[in-house]
Amino acid sequence: MDKLQQHFRRIHNLLDISFFRVVFFLIIGIVLFGVMFNNVRPEKLNIKLFSVADKTIRSPGTVEDKKSTEEKRKEARDQVQDVYALKKEYTQNRVDLITSIFQAAAEVNDELAEDLKKETESSQDKAVNTAPSVSDKVTKLKGKLTTTVTKDLSNQVFTALVQASNSELSIAKDLTVTAINHVMSQKISADDVENAKKRVEEELKYSTLSDELRQASIELGRYAVIQNEFYDPQATEELRRQAAESVEPVKILQGQVIVEEGELINQEIYQQLKLVGLLNTEKTYKPFIGLMVLISIIVSAIYYYFYQMKSQPEKRHTFLLLYGIIFIFSIILMKMISMLQIINFSGIGYLFPAAMAGILIKITIDERLAILTSIILAVCGSIMFNEGVTGSLNFSEGIYVLFSAFAGILFLSKQNRRSKILQAGLFVTLINILTLAAVMFLPNGQYSGIEYGYYLITALVSGIGSAVLTIGLLPFFEASFGILSTMRLIELSNPNHPLLRKILMEAPGTYHHSVMVANLAESACEAIGANGLLARVGSYYHDIGKTKRPNFFIENQLHLDNPHDRLPPDKSASIIVAHVTDGAAILKKYHMPKEIIDIAEQHHGTTLLKYFYHKVLQLNPEAGEEDFRYPGPKAHSKESAVVGIADSVEAAVRSMSKPTPEGIEALVKKIVDERLQDGQLNECDLTMKEIEIVTHTLCETLKGIFHSRIEYPEIIKKVKQA
Repeated sequence: MDKLQQHFRRIHNLLDISFFRVVFFLIIGIVLFGVMFNNVRPEKLNIKLFSVADKTIRSPGTVEDKKSTEEKRKEARDQVQDVYALKKEYTQNRVDLITSIFQAAAEVNDELAEDLKKETESSQDKAVNTAPSVSDKVTKLKGKLTTTVTKDLSNQVFTALVQASNSELSIAKDLTVTAINHVMSQKISADDVENAKKRVEEELKYSTLSDELRQASIELGRYAVIQNEFYDPQATEELRRQAAESVEPVKILQGQVIVEEGELINQEIYQQLKLVGLLNTEKTYKPFIGLMVLISIIVSAIYYYFYQMKSQPEKRHTFLLLYGIIFIFSIILMKMISMLQIINFSGIGYLFPAAMAGILIKITIDERLAILTSIILAVCGSIMFNEGVTGSLNFSEGIYVLFSAFAGILFLSKQNRRSKILQAGLFVTLINILTLAAVMFLPNGQYSGIEYGYYLITALVSGIGSAVLTIGLLPFFEASFGILSTMRLIELSNPNHPLLRKILMEAPGTYHHSVMVANLAESACEAIGANGLLARVGSYYHDIGKTKRPNFFIENQLHLDNPHDRLPPDKSASIIVAHVTDGAAILKKYHMPKEIIDIAEQHHGTTLLKYFYHKVLQLNPEAGEEDFRYPGPKAHSKESAVVGIADSVEAAVRSMSKPTPEGIEALVKKIVDERLQDGQLNECDLTMKEIEIVTHTLCETLKGIFHSRIEYPEIIKKVKQA
């Protein structure tokens, strides 16, 4: 054990150097990567196209089949028919054209009538006047129209128009325009133009117009009707785009069966296997990058916790080394159990003693760090026990580890005795069983009685195993690192401890004094937020050095002569001072924690033995006080300082003949002021506010101890009779 302590001490000293602290965290990261590497490595299958699958293969993750998605989207686009738009302006244009033709015919009639009238009025011989011929009228009408119109329409149309009166033209125009509007209000495709012309013809066929004018109207109506429905590329493309976007991506879901056992691996299945990365021809680094990112987060969280820890560097480095050992041990143990997954049982991970690390860290270091570690182990467990599940994470295992670890931490929140660890293991077992029941029942799983029994055994092994491993490892860590846990302190406070029995048997007065000091120091430390239990236990052992020469201390003399009356002052002073160094030596011999040894060495600091110093001054006025001071060192912690003050005030108040509340308060303040003025509290981190609280607490406690008592009449009577 001593050699192991030396090795740990060397590593501890290396952690004082920033470079080696970085290396330490790198080692934690490397260990994490090493144990989880195989669990995130994508499974590779040696499968050939058109071979027969020897087992059922499921997708390890959710992946989009982009090729199938694109095919479905193309199919959706192809199913969209071309969009044809109705050009309403075409109807109006054709109506205007036919209207203009009728109007041109009417204008020809009006112009010819006006010309005839003028010629009649200017001619003297009215008998020779002749009316314009039909051909002249047709020629004039064609002159008012475009060449295209005159070519497209027959001469019969123009002849019928110029021969009709304006009233007939108006009626024919209205009938023709109405028919055109009616027919062209509907979509007319290129293939439907002839049918539309026939519909116009049918509407005009039974009109009351003259035969020539009716035929002209029919030909004009047929001429006006044209295609008004045309392909709209923009609208068509928009509909196709919407149809393509409405297609959901084709995904191969995590856990989806890609190929059943005995099924032929065709081209489509082979492509899916390749897509999900199960073929050995594919290489991917994404899982390893993800693992490195996760480990970076974990290591950063641990680093940040220790970075902001409010402790002395030496103590922080001790905690860091201890934490690293517990954490790495837990991770390696988890990996060893995960290797048993080859037996092809998914519940093997529930054997892991998940509460062990949390309980150990809570007892030896801190509860918050224990909670953080539990979360980290839950994440690591969900990765390491992912055999037989789809994906990289086994959430059931993660929940199990988290709840199990939290159960152990919470149960020990106010339990300080080592015997409570086994009880915590039983509580963890109960939580394990309940967690497994929830994990098994939530998905409506069907299990046999044997499987239920197996899960019950794993929960029991995990819970009890956590307690047993904690009980077995805790003494090793406490001894190797000098960790003074709460449980260790309670064990040291047991009256049956050999050193406490030594004080009781060899120096009973000192033992009583130590108990009184313990009560005072504990209450004062708790009042300022210091470790009251440490102060109590330190008080029990602070005067262990007096057992070497118990009769030289007044509390142990009990009606015996004071040996100091026969010794010179300097000799007496050396004997009194020696109890500090003797006590430290005894405590070191029994391998007591460093904190207890420090209290024994520092509770007197470098104070002056005033009684013997004043006594020697009567013999030698030039004597120096250095020989009459304790060797120190001065108190370095709050607990040492408080124990020293409590030690002085308890002895002083006990020496008072009639202690009163006012007298006690004055004496305590005087002792505290003397310590302050003597610089005995300069090296500890007690503030003036805390010193004031300590003074007040000591006064209140002492007033309760040394309160006045009622003298009962019977007792007084017996005393007088005696």
